[in-house]
Amino acid sequence: MVGLPLPLAVWALCVAGVLSGCPEPSVLRNVNGERVCVRFYRDSSVLYDQCCGGGYFDVKSPADVPAIQSSWDDRVSSLVVGPRCQLTVWDKKNKRGHRRTFRTGVQLRLEEASRGFFGNWDNSISSYYCECS
Repeated sequence: MVGLPLPLAVWALCVAGVLSGCPEPSVLRNVNGERVCVRFYRDSSVLYDQCCGGGYFDVKSPADVPAIQSSWDDRVSSLVVGPRCQLTVWDKKNKRGHRRTFRTGVQLRLEEASRGFFGNWDNSISSYYCECS
């Protein structure tokens, strides 16, 4: 089916990823050039091209963190999971409460990731586990 336009939803996701300013998972490295399991961002924007414009911190694999550092508790709004990595997050300390797993990729706005029936993951991460193969 060459020549047919992409469905609108697929096109929108592709454009959002390109314009987000977030690094591609394949090039996710810290300042020392080391592989990163996940990069957490705060202060996401309603504009996709500014989602990864706030402060961030990197996590190397394996990371088992029952309580995220206090300055980041309930403040993560976007994230990028590195290649061949998996991130599991909880909305309460000590890996309690709602849980969600993110695989390799970019989550531009955690506001768009559902948590339970009525919530979302924007500013909700309190503990996490990240591992790469």
